[in-house]
Amino acid sequence: MACLRTLAGRACRSAGCVAAGMLVCLVLALASGMPLSAQPAAPARLQTVEGMIAELGRTYALAIDRPAEVAAFVFAALNERVRVYPTENYYYFRFVHDGVTYMGNFRLDPLDRDNGKIRFAYTEELAEWKQDGPTYYEVLGAADGFQVERLQELVYRVTYRDRSVVFELNDMSSVKPPSGLTGADETIIGPIYDEAAMRFFLAYNRTAKAFLYLLDETETPIEKFDAMKGASRILVGRRTSFAFYRDHMLDRKILIGVFARNGELNTYFDGPFDQLPENFIKGDTLLDAIVDADPGAKGKIDRLGRYPSGSRYAIHPYMHYASLADLRRVDACAAARRQRATYYRCFVNTPR
Repeated sequence: MACLRTLAGRACRSAGCVAAGMLVCLVLALASGMPLSAQPAAPARLQTVEGMIAELGRTYALAIDRPAEVAAFVFAALNERVRVYPTENYYYFRFVHDGVTYMGNFRLDPLDRDNGKIRFAYTEELAEWKQDGPTYYEVLGAADGFQVERLQELVYRVTYRDRSVVFELNDMSSVKPPSGLTGADETIIGPIYDEAAMRFFLAYNRTAKAFLYLLDETETPIEKFDAMKGASRILVGRRTSFAFYRDHMLDRKILIGVFARNGELNTYFDGPFDQLPENFIKGDTLLDAIVDADPGAKGKIDRLGRYPSGSRYAIHPYMHYASLADLRRVDACAAARRQRATYYRCFVNTPR
């Protein structure tokens, strides 16, 4: 669920923005730098229908079609220090205004954050029963009253009028894949933290010319998995819907699918395709891998896989499954193939 990357009607669905919860500015961020799995015990925080109805009843003097005004409204509700977990640097929020739920993000993009810019986008919450609402997007800077200052690597202070918020981007530079996670013909592009609070390593297999999202188990995943009946190598997350395959050749789990509805509505559970490790990609590692897999991309994208339009080359090998039965074809394919060039193609949505 990356947030409003392409910013054009239905195109927004491929880059996403949906949050979870019915609170103003419910964001995927914590002030603490601790990993979620290490947070100290605390009284339960509940979301209730009572709270939802109370929130729906609040009203704001807000011109929803004016991005600068909405940005100021959201900014005023943030904590003084926030943690941005997703590795494409999106800080998500959601709020209700005039009976309509909106979702969006602030983003400190590596292309212009050191030039004093912060990106802001929002739209109506997506739903199957209605047309998409308009998408609003602005690149904000000093001319708009937003001052962006780099304090240190991956830490920025944003000031608007008399208020400052420190954005702490997710520093995963020390996260390394364990020994034996990858084969000799594979390259790790970098670590990923996606908006479902799941961690991955993005790998590229040169023999199969396939990208793979490998579950990062250097920390215990915040998920419970069930083995699929009749296909015990497939593990499906109860919280996220993420489906993984226990590799025959190496001790690792490969992402093979997410529930289709989550992909269609761009929920937090649409998978990691929109949270590339852009702060940690070394040199042309990603570019070289994309061009190796798809020579037609040569000369059209930059080192982060971006086109001049601002959209990004989609690395989306996993399927959108409508039912668990859809995943069985991956199991059947992997069980029948033992040559690396064909075996790892089983984990790409259109194996060949």
